[in-house]
Amino acid sequence: MFSLPLLYTMEVWWTGFVLHPGRILLYILATFILLILYNRFAGLRRDASIVEVAIDSVEEMGIGVVIAAAILWITGRIDSGMDLSEISGKITMEAMTVAIGVSVGTAQLGADDDGDEGLSGDDGRGSEGYLPQAAIALCGAVLFAANVAPTEEIQVIAMESRPGNLLLLALCSLALGGLVLHFAEIQGHHLHVARDSFLASARGVITTYAVALTAGAACLFFFGQFDGQPLRMILAQTIVIGVPAVLGASAGRLLLQVRPPGA
Repeated sequence: MFSLPLLYTMEVWWTGFVLHPGRILLYILATFILLILYNRFAGLRRDASIVEVAIDSVEEMGIGVVIAAAILWITGRIDSGMDLSEISGKITMEAMTVAIGVSVGTAQLGADDDGDEGLSGDDGRGSEGYLPQAAIALCGAVLFAANVAPTEEIQVIAMESRPGNLLLLALCSLALGGLVLHFAEIQGHHLHVARDSFLASARGVITTYAVALTAGAACLFFFGQFDGQPLRMILAQTIVIGVPAVLGASAGRLLLQVRPPGA
């Protein structure tokens, strides 16, 4: 559900075919680290050790590979007549984002509200600290940004946008991030983030936007969108992808910041 658009995106199929194997390996490593961070701070088993977290992350990557391979085969994107490198590249590029979707879906849809698992648990891990918030924001930003990063539309918008338009996009991203961090509906209940001072809230929004830009730029790099591009286009593409990325980052931070009524 969280990564379905990528499975139907032609640019991702071709990216897996043309990318250098070294970059694909780097993409796998980055995804593994991201899964470890997410499972550590917001996974279904909040009391799991780091070894168990690593095992869960590997399992999610394996599930991602199976799902991606099955969908690509059913839709005719891979077959026995293709080279092994083409098949493995397509599956890998699809599977990593699917694995992130599996991790998020398992944690958020499978958590027990009455138990000590999931986000409602209190295991002393310090989920309101800076590192947990940054890690979950990064995961959310990647999940959103990866669904649009390989598309040609990002480059088209970046190429045709004037500096004034890019500035408005950046301001819009900051405004959206602030709104999502303050109000949202989660699991049918209207929850608000914990009250902070204006400076603390502003710092949180700016930090979230910085994380979103980092995640968006990383996704664009891994999908080859920066290859051969001038600095101006790199910056413009990063700002353009920052809009969906900041929504994902804000939603991720919100999962740690919200406090149920009466808490």
